[in-house]
Amino acid sequence: MTIFCPSMMCADFSNLKEEIKNLENAEIDMFHCDVMDGSFVPNMTLGIKDIETIRKNTDALIDCHLMIENPSSKVDWFIDAGVDLIYIHPEAERYTGKTLTYIKDKGKLAGIAINPDTSIESIKEILHYLDYILVMTVNPGFAGQKFIESTKEKIKKLVELKEEYDYKIIIDGACSPEVIEELSNLGCDGFVLGTSALFGKNESYDVLMKKLRNI
Repeated sequence: MTIFCPSMMCADFSNLKEEIKNLENAEIDMFHCDVMDGSFVPNMTLGIKDIETIRKNTDALIDCHLMIENPSSKVDWFIDAGVDLIYIHPEAERYTGKTLTYIKDKGKLAGIAINPDTSIESIKEILHYLDYILVMTVNPGFAGQKFIESTKEKIKKLVELKEEYDYKIIIDGACSPEVIEELSNLGCDGFVLGTSALFGKNESYDVLMKKLRNI
């Protein structure tokens, strides 16, 4: 079954508890939390208190996409907050394998997020550490961007390597229903849902998710 992860940076934080309830009722799979420090990417989003609040209001899986410098110095914050899956960017971490091992030793799922200009060759040495790969199909930092078509070739190569390394591929960025259908057929396992498919629409989350499940 396809894994659907609503991006909580797109949620209505003035009514967060109700948002979480409605998303759960729509049978989403994992809450996706973007954490930005204003340095690694030119934006700031969810903080640790936001994630703690999400954790208090759901038993569903939560992932954190850490778009921050030196994530090894911060991962304990998110582990202690009850996050289930932590993504780090290899460009932001000097000892990526060590940090991924630490995350797994703490009983959490470990993943990397790769930017549109991150080559597969540059990450191949760490693929065996991974439970998940988050493939950015937009440049990280902001919602509402256009899908970068050139990322499809990288996705195809990662799908070819998936059986050997036993990871799941999640796509993040401009995941419209059309993109979800195409990339699901290529072999991707899941999608982060933002304004292209879920948030800011005239239909309820329940109706929209039923449509996505039927793709």
